[in-house]
Amino acid sequence: MSETVNVVCYKSKTFKDGSHPLMVRVCKDGKKKYQSIGIAILSSHWDFKRNEPNERCPNRDEIKLLIEQRLYEIQKTILSNRIDGKDYTATTIIKSTTTHGNSKMTVGEYYLTYIENLKKENRIRYAGMYEVSYNSFIKFNKHLDIPFSDIDVAWLKRYEAWSKEQNLSISTISTRLRHLRAVFNLALLEQAIKSECYPFHAYKVSKLSKKSAKRALTKDDIRKVMEYQGNRPMECLAIDIFTFSYLCAGINFIDMAKLKQSNIQENQLVYNREKTKKLIIVLLQEPAMQIIDKYNNGKSAFVFPILSNFHRSEVQIANRLHKVLAKINKHLKEIGVKLNLPIPLTTYVARHSFATVLKRAGVSTSIISESLGHS
Repeated sequence: MSETVNVVCYKSKTFKDGSHPLMVRVCKDGKKKYQSIGIAILSSHWDFKRNEPNERCPNRDEIKLLIEQRLYEIQKTILSNRIDGKDYTATTIIKSTTTHGNSKMTVGEYYLTYIENLKKENRIRYAGMYEVSYNSFIKFNKHLDIPFSDIDVAWLKRYEAWSKEQNLSISTISTRLRHLRAVFNLALLEQAIKSECYPFHAYKVSKLSKKSAKRALTKDDIRKVMEYQGNRPMECLAIDIFTFSYLCAGINFIDMAKLKQSNIQENQLVYNREKTKKLIIVLLQEPAMQIIDKYNNGKSAFVFPILSNFHRSEVQIANRLHKVLAKINKHLKEIGVKLNLPIPLTTYVARHSFATVLKRAGVSTSIISESLGHS
């Protein structure tokens, strides 16, 4: 009899926070065997028909990746047994793919493996972000040739304090610790570490996010930026990027850079957000249409003069976007100083200001979240 292997939200068990463990379920010869993959999830964040996290689930892509890796490991073992003509049961399959926390891989080795996996999936930009975080932890601890058990709550608090001494922003510290947490989650999923070695049960990265500084402008300040007259091409592009983002529901820089003329359909902007793959449809206001027409030379397929046909590989695109974004934010910060704005001006400020203006106007959070393309 053929077997079935999937990961399910195991509602028969409920934790104190209302979440349920995700369990590998192997069915063979009428018998079922379950095993936790080390992740718990609220039932409202799970698609029970597809057996996968739904769009409302935080860290959805990360969890899906961990599930796929675990299922691949089991399917590979089953195929190997078939080829060798070996008998197997649901229980033996589960046992043969369990390491019981005896992995000899260090934190550094696991971290680099995670980065390589991102590169194989052509997620070059995210791989680069993880490399930056990896180097930060190396700078702090001198090396990561250490077991996972060495990183406890005290270690994380020391890193947080050290990062603040380096004048890193709260959002940057939060991002780097979330990257480290993702590496821990991978090791936990593969059962290379035990649950008691997981420090993020007690150390909540989310607390850092709540301390983030104000990054939104008032409508009057936004108007000052939009009306500012630039003197140089890159300075004018920076203003247009900021303006277009604010007028088009807070579209972020990556999505703007990749917009093509085909994304302009009559009086609407239609595109899939790069990060969440959500379909976004925005009504184009007249000032936004004027910006589109300004850069339409009839030669390039792209809306903005950031990418071209020369940028073909994921690495070329990622390098180009990183370089141009740095220049645009440099000009925006200079403009912000000239206009005496209360916060440093960046492309993200346009996105955050769009959301904040809607919130101040009484628009519901769910509608704002949907407009921004959040998962």
